[in-house]
Amino acid sequence: MNSQTGNKTSLTHRDGISAWRKIADGIEADIDNGRLVAGEQLPPETKLAERFGVNRHTVRRAIAVLSSRGVLRATQGRGTFVEARTLAYPIGARARFTESVASAGREPSSELVDVREITADAKTAKQLAVKTGSPLLELRTLRRADGAPIAAGTVMLPLPRFTGFDKHFRKTGSLTRALRACGVSDYRRKETRIAARTAGNEEARLLEMVPGRTVLTTDGINVDADNVPVLVVRSAFAADRIELTVIDEV
Repeated sequence: MNSQTGNKTSLTHRDGISAWRKIADGIEADIDNGRLVAGEQLPPETKLAERFGVNRHTVRRAIAVLSSRGVLRATQGRGTFVEARTLAYPIGARARFTESVASAGREPSSELVDVREITADAKTAKQLAVKTGSPLLELRTLRRADGAPIAAGTVMLPLPRFTGFDKHFRKTGSLTRALRACGVSDYRRKETRIAARTAGNEEARLLEMVPGRTVLTTDGINVDADNVPVLVVRSAFAADRIELTVIDEV
């Protein structure tokens, strides 16, 4: 049966194409014709096995292949979901996550994963124009679009200037509003470095990615109206869910 009509399809190797491949083709056809939409959960393996007349092992292989290609997203303990369409995400002086995602017709959300006080290493100290070893507030965040994880981030701010920033972010889910609550009415991105690498284990877990997949990374310095650095944001984006676009803002 398909996800709407309940029709059965029996697959055998006599068809000349591996059974798992036909299952994968069938699932992709459901996505292409709108029977399955971005963010929707696939039927249970038992239902798919019944639909295609195969065992669950064959279904699992088809799902694994589609997950490795970025068509599906398998989440331990939750199930398998249709991967969200690629999000065009702007990188610019005044681009904001919430506004950028909302303007693309998607529902933005943010989660505070962890918060702690650290000391600045040489690289971060230079970015924030503080001394090496200075106290910093570090937040680890997870950003989503339509519920799908898009970016795992690390935000670092100098202390004591931004004491309590984490409480404001936890309440609002917005860097902009949390900065405003700390007395920064306006800020802009001064510099962004973009690279690509393999996701670390924790990033893969947060982004619900198959280990070994690629992430696009950004390392940005943000400054206030007086050109004083206020925060460094380092993000890892799921490469198959995002398209980074550098924009020229006047």
